[in-house]
Amino acid sequence: MQSLFFNQMDIIIQISNLKKSYNEIEAVKQLNLDINEGEMFGLVGPDGAGKTTTIRILCGLLKTDSGSVKVFGLDLNKKKNEIQDQIGYLSQKFSLYGDLSIDENIEFFADIHNVKNFKARRDELLQFTRLTPFRDRLADKLSGGMRQKLALACSLIHKPKIIFLDEPTTGVDPVSRRDFWKILSDLQKDGITILMTTPYLDEAERCNRVALMNNGEIIAVDTPQNIKSSINKSVIEIICDDIKKAYLILKEKYIDDVQIFGDRINIITDSAQKTMVEIKLTLNRNNLELQSHRIITPSLENVFIHLVKKAS
Repeated sequence: MQSLFFNQMDIIIQISNLKKSYNEIEAVKQLNLDINEGEMFGLVGPDGAGKTTTIRILCGLLKTDSGSVKVFGLDLNKKKNEIQDQIGYLSQKFSLYGDLSIDENIEFFADIHNVKNFKARRDELLQFTRLTPFRDRLADKLSGGMRQKLALACSLIHKPKIIFLDEPTTGVDPVSRRDFWKILSDLQKDGITILMTTPYLDEAERCNRVALMNNGEIIAVDTPQNIKSSINKSVIEIICDDIKKAYLILKEKYIDDVQIFGDRINIITDSAQKTMVEIKLTLNRNNLELQSHRIITPSLENVFIHLVKKAS
């Protein structure tokens, strides 16, 4: 039997030519991806990008139409049970039992995973997730952030080598999101490989590497910094008195390279100084007041939108 233990930075998940459809909808199209042991890897993209389908396939919960998946060097189709014993999975709708306490929920999942002497591990996880003071509270009485921490503790009770997280911070308040990311960082320091999906590109910046997904395909995969540098462009951020009018006017001129974020407009450009002169002239001609502007490096969100528009 092949070993489940890999040296640091060995490939721990191998995905080759993966395809999955639901009737006429191609959810995942010829996906190829390697994930290294010990890294925090993010599958990033909007709803419908194929992230959840991919992660459910990797957990052995969905069958592929074609292609192959190896986890720990083992074929997922042939060694599913053996692989599942070594992984944890936190789904978007993790099933906690509302009429059980925090302690009782963890005990239940310990029993599912056949963990006999679980109490020391449970105490460790409660301290780790800062849930110890609430251990007698019913799950139905927990906040959204606390429920996610409990769900994570349940996923970790059997000491998995890989933890799969499907949009773990969706609907969680900002303070709990920060706490959750601190917990994930500590898990990674302990050597656990983390594969997560997220629609939040600011969160993706925390990952070692990310794959940007759209319509079932990977459009970029690398470190967040390398992806941001790959388009070799700058971003002009402007604020003006009528942001919607300015956006429509600038979009006619620059087509795919104008993005609006709340009260700001971003223009992606090869030549920031030249483009800035053009923007000022355009706004003046349309009686729009430029209140402020600055030149910034592209964010992951800028790059993602740019790549999607370029591919369409």
